[in-house]
Amino acid sequence: MKGVVLFAHGARNPEWARPIEAIAAAMRARQPQTPVKAAYLEFIAPSLPEAVAELAEAGCDEIAIVPMFMANSGHTQRDLPALLELAVRERPWLALRLAAPIGEAEAVVEAIASYALGA
Repeated sequence: MKGVVLFAHGARNPEWARPIEAIAAAMRARQPQTPVKAAYLEFIAPSLPEAVAELAEAGCDEIAIVPMFMANSGHTQRDLPALLELAVRERPWLALRLAAPIGEAEAVVEAIASYALGA
């Protein structure tokens, strides 16, 4: 079974997670059979390794990690690989696939452009 983790930065204010959780909820509504978890780099639980563990315990053997960042930069180049290495070390049988950061996905760029033009 395939699962998805939306990996975001996190913030001290828990309200910051509301848009990420809304995206996860919209994904669950579209595909209820696909487990979706949000995970955060700091300040908000769960962490990426914790979210991967939860999906593995739910029966996922393949997990797509979607960085909720606008660009491939420090956190996606430095922090994310270290967290993925930890997750793989704990569960080497899992197939973890890393997607491009959302800001580098053409569909997301087009959606933001449409929104901004209509603002």
